Amino acid sequence: MKNEQANFTPVLLGSDFNVYGMARSLYDVYGKPVKAFAQVSLAPTRYTKIVDLELIPGFSEDPTWINEMMKIKQRYAGHKEPVILIGCGDGYAELISKHKAELSDVFVCPYVDYDLIKRLNDKENFYKMCDQYDLPYPKTKIISKAMYESGDPIEQPFGYPVALKPANSVEWLDIHFDGRKKAFIIKSEAEFKDIVAKSYGNGYTSDFILQDFIPGDDSNMRTLNVYVDRSHKVKLMCLGHPLLEDPAPSAIGNYVAIIPEFNQDIYNRVQKFLEEINFTGYANFDIKFDTRDDSYKLFEINLRTGRSSFFVTLNGYKLADWVVQDYVFDSLKDQPTLYANKDQSNYFLWLGVTPRIFEKYAKTNDVKQHAMQLIKEGRFGDTFWYGKDKNLKRFALYKWMMHNYAKNFKRYFVTK
Repeated sequence: MKNEQANFTPVLLGSDFNVYGMARSLYDVYGKPVKAFAQVSLAPTRYTKIVDLELIPGFSEDPTWINEMMKIKQRYAGHKEPVILIGCGDGYAELISKHKAELSDVFVCPYVDYDLIKRLNDKENFYKMCDQYDLPYPKTKIISKAMYESGDPIEQPFGYPVALKPANSVEWLDIHFDGRKKAFIIKSEAEFKDIVAKSYGNGYTSDFILQDFIPGDDSNMRTLNVYVDRSHKVKLMCLGHPLLEDPAPSAIGNYVAIIPEFNQDIYNRVQKFLEEINFTGYANFDIKFDTRDDSYKLFEINLRTGRSSFFVTLNGYKLADWVVQDYVFDSLKDQPTLYANKDQSNYFLWLGVTPRIFEKYAKTNDVKQHAMQLIKEGRFGDTFWYGKDKNLKRFALYKWMMHNYAKNFKRYFVTK
């Protein structure tokens, strides 16, 4: 890839680990701080010299978002270089796509059109597309608000435990009640009825996805990060093998340990799907291995990089730079797809917790033994603690975050 000093300006939306990881990836290559806008300041982007964060109240939703973006657009209107706009959360990605026509005269917006992003963000529609493109996913039943309001019992066709997740992940961000989670593993009929009632009673209007629960611990999961260029050709595919997830209710599904993995069959299936729907930009897939039929089943697609996706950069693939190579250097059009992680000797373990927490809670298996060997060899890293951005305040913040992780694992971790 070209890496000479480029004339471009990245603008990130958000303030979480995803934002810091993308900014760190760019800073490694180009040595310049990255501008970011967000509604609130989160820990990963505090006390840093590589992210210039500006807070805007109400910036997560329309009409505030587009009104403020039109003001921000005026700041960059005179820039001759490409100004690349990257949303680092589900809501921001959807908003950029929704208003792409209003923003594209100033910003590079590497996103699919709004109708497609809505279909992909809605899990019910995504699974219909999986059927069309022969992508396996767990057995599923749709639960609607109308079914709940009818008063008739909702038949649950799977044995317990079952998985229950909101079909509309963006709407779910605004729903709050005691016991709310990103996704639920439900163990009884009473719990199932209680969660559905609380969700619809607190303002949720979209469907739920009820799914056959795929057995197995965190190490059965896989995460796939992809970049698709502006010609709708997949250029990067990097598969990760999570070994441990955050057990806290508000963070279920957030990986805290990932080792790279290579699987050409997964790469081929997902590449075919993305190219045939004319996808553009970054995507992240959550996948789980089903030991009952030896298949990998897709859970969802995220139309952005993920909070743990720095494992891609850690392993040498500079995740944030792909969009720069595409829109600034125009260097990807003649490049073949890069299928990452063929060479196991170059692997680095990504951690979102301390090695001690990982060793204590990750399930013992061959992959964990490999990960522990990487730790002994010093071949591991995290998103937050960056050699070019160290200071006393960030060190104290890191210690505070790791202390909270230790408390949460002690309180919430359950052996699967």
